[in-house]
Amino acid sequence: MRQKPWMLGFFLLAAANLCAQAKTSVVEEIVARVNNEIITRADLEHARENLDAETRDECPTCTAADIRTQVAAKEKNLLRDLIDQSLLVQRAKDSGINVDAEVVKRLDEIRVRNKLPDMDALEREVSKSGQDYEDFKNQIKNQLLTQDIIRKEAGEHIIISHEEVAKYYEEHKSDYVRPETVVLREIFVSTEGKPVADIPALKKKAEGYRDRVLKNGDDFGELAKRFSDAPTAQQNGELGAYARNQLDPQIAAKVFSLNRGQMSEVLETKAGFEILQVRERYEAGQQPLEKVDPEISSRLYEQKMEPALRTYLTTLREDSYIQIKPGYVDTAAVNNEPIEEVAAAPDKDDPKKKSGRRLLILPKKKSGS
Repeated sequence: MRQKPWMLGFFLLAAANLCAQAKTSVVEEIVARVNNEIITRADLEHARENLDAETRDECPTCTAADIRTQVAAKEKNLLRDLIDQSLLVQRAKDSGINVDAEVVKRLDEIRVRNKLPDMDALEREVSKSGQDYEDFKNQIKNQLLTQDIIRKEAGEHIIISHEEVAKYYEEHKSDYVRPETVVLREIFVSTEGKPVADIPALKKKAEGYRDRVLKNGDDFGELAKRFSDAPTAQQNGELGAYARNQLDPQIAAKVFSLNRGQMSEVLETKAGFEILQVRERYEAGQQPLEKVDPEISSRLYEQKMEPALRTYLTTLREDSYIQIKPGYVDTAAVNNEPIEEVAAAPDKDDPKKKSGRRLLILPKKKSGS
């Protein structure tokens, strides 16, 4: 049985995201200062809660003890991740990156996925979940800013050559001996909880999506992202790769008769109506290099991205003012010149500025200098 895309799933952001807190008159405990931004104890606690929920989602069969072990292993880097997020968002803003249009698009995707009639309804649902709507939008904005700056300033320097791909292929050739396989994606229209009288209209809706791809040339993945009722909508309908014996025999017979890019007819299941598209197919045996080139390139890119991003974040740290409250640890801290805060004297030449004071950040003088 399919899981319904509950609203909570769309409101939960990754633990690395810096969480804006609801407005409150209580002064929060500040655990870190990152240039002109702060990270509070509440931010850290929220990240810890998200980490726990994320770990449970990734391992639904894990015992409570297993969950605690996995959370404990990742927990030490929570403050590091929040500092990373703050540095990346600040860098993106300083670079003039604007994601306002993408935020609106992302909000509308969430609205469509949750079958809400308009943006006002989305705002009401967010508020019902206990989260401030402006904070919710800001989280999405920060996530998009982070992705954009990583792609532009860390990812663009990563180049995967054909020689690297070929070398990896030769060294891992046995990994690419496979049974006959298809890579599938789906558009799903749910009938769960719907009255019998609505079933024909729901089938017609599914057929309409298929026609939009077949006759209008619409992108299957975009339609899946906007209209599919399946949890895979978040990944443009991607289901993954399947051998023939991993699928229901009737489904296997249909999809293995299709070529790359072709779609099944609308399939009726117990839970609704489904359209399957073959993204790629592999014949049984040793897969040729050209067939698996994109897969290997993606793997090599991911392998290079992690250290490249860490190096980039180290550079941002070296160019930033970061102060950690005693008792808390930034596991990616860099050895930098100690910094002190100095209140600047007002400008004597301009009486209008005498009442204003600003904070300057200066390197501490070394002893003996």
